[in-house]
Amino acid sequence: MKIDIYTGPMCPYCTKAKELLQQKNLTYNELYIGDDIKIMEEMLDRSAGKRTVPQIFINDVHVGGYDDLYAIDRSGELDKLLES
Repeated sequence: MKIDIYTGPMCPYCTKAKELLQQKNLTYNELYIGDDIKIMEEMLDRSAGKRTVPQIFINDVHVGGYDDLYAIDRSGELDKLLES
């Protein structure tokens, strides 16, 4: 399983998303957009132009931001996605 999370500077939602993933004992690849324009361009390409952070991908499925991650966790869909 591969989890990518694009984060930015001073982002409380990025912190919350990483905490939720850590609570589930998941490892993730953090891609910080503040240091490299290429990483930001990659995020924009993968997320269909979404500029907000975090942007979260699980096995190349675009989950969205923290609110989306939290919602699919509450609904049980996150566990199903992680199992696939």
